[in-house]
Amino acid sequence: MSNPLALILGGARSGKSRHAEALLKALPPPWTYIATAEAFDLEMEARIAEHRARRPDGWVTADVPHELPEAIATAAPDAPLLVDCLTLWLSNLMLSEADLDAAMEALSTALAGRRALTVLVSNEVGSGIVPATPLGRAFRDAQGRLNQRMAAQAGRVELIVAGLSMRLK
Repeated sequence: MSNPLALILGGARSGKSRHAEALLKALPPPWTYIATAEAFDLEMEARIAEHRARRPDGWVTADVPHELPEAIATAAPDAPLLVDCLTLWLSNLMLSEADLDAAMEALSTALAGRRALTVLVSNEVGSGIVPATPLGRAFRDAQGRLNQRMAAQAGRVELIVAGLSMRLK
């Protein structure tokens, strides 16, 4: 594969995670799943449990809410890898007041060292209403920049809507 990076975009509950998992399952295990969510409440705990329950044996899961570039850089470069999701990672960084530009650069560098299929899941947040708060608008803008950067770096980009995939690149 000339460029083993794939970006899967979509809205909430669009089917993007299932689609990303299916891309990796087409390859032999082991598959690494880097999860960026943090469970701050019971509802989020249930969402995380739902994601874990649908992954069969063969998946190795790492919970990495902040240090995503480091986790990617230390993962086996020849083994399939899924990151779910960049949106939660970005939110975690913003809430911790991290340097977003430095984090995005570190992510790009870590991804460039991968040789096996690497699938990134991210929300497309720019199609909705303009957020009412400055933090919401800053997040939407940063997510748009991150998605554009990852799409430029990826060899494959897909948009998932209602469980259906549309190849963009």
